[in-house]
Amino acid sequence: MNTPMRRTQSTLFTGTLARALMSLPLFFLVMAAAPATMVQAQESNPAASEAAAKLNKKQFREVKVTVENGIATLSGTVNVYEDKADAQKNVLHVKGVTAVRNLIEVAGPSVPDAQLQAKLAEKLTYDRVGYGNTFDAIGVSVQNGVVTLSGHAHDPVNKDSALSLVSYYPGVKDVVDGIAVDPLSSMDSQTRVAVARAVYGFPSLNRYAIDPAQPIRISVQNGNVGLYGTVDTQADKDVAFLRANGVAGVFSVKNYLQVANQPGEGQRN
Repeated sequence: MNTPMRRTQSTLFTGTLARALMSLPLFFLVMAAAPATMVQAQESNPAASEAAAKLNKKQFREVKVTVENGIATLSGTVNVYEDKADAQKNVLHVKGVTAVRNLIEVAGPSVPDAQLQAKLAEKLTYDRVGYGNTFDAIGVSVQNGVVTLSGHAHDPVNKDSALSLVSYYPGVKDVVDGIAVDPLSSMDSQTRVAVARAVYGFPSLNRYAIDPAQPIRISVQNGNVGLYGTVDTQADKDVAFLRANGVAGVFSVKNYLQVANQPGEGQRN
């Protein structure tokens, strides 16, 4: 008497199982399609993937990048300005990236402008001592954590060194590069040495060579000489000008030397 009922239940179970088995291929196709769609989306913008890989470093862990129409946008935070600059350089080298919008913020400590400027000026005076820094005249100013470097470097290495020193210093939020590299000229090189000998060879001026951070700085561009730094007296300033102006091959001399404890016009570049 239970046999027809068992057959009915068996038939129902078999039909349900069959329908379930028939639906399995569609289910697996849907599941397989989702990852494929994601992969295709990533592959459609390889520049974004490569840019993200370029930033896969500890110092960029808080940095995010998006790429749209060849423009990479960087956002997030870093500890020092140099990391912000490096992130931009790394991404700009990615194939398919034509420009970078750098919105990264430097999240390091905030330092008062006057204090930061004084510290950076001190650091720069000792930078590259023994590597011709007497022939560099690099000025520094700070406003709202933004450091502006100006003046002249006698070669690209000394310029890069100054930029690197400032970029890694805590409290620097941005850097404006206004340093000009002097023209490559054998005549100017000879003039620099000749002016240095004329100035430092004078008895009342040779003491300025004792402290490598406080020399009379000599900048030369196409035979035109600029004197920078601070001297003790007006007489020293005047003598330095006369000595430099008497060197053969010098076209002109601009005397930007400041006299200690006297108001001046400030360093011109």
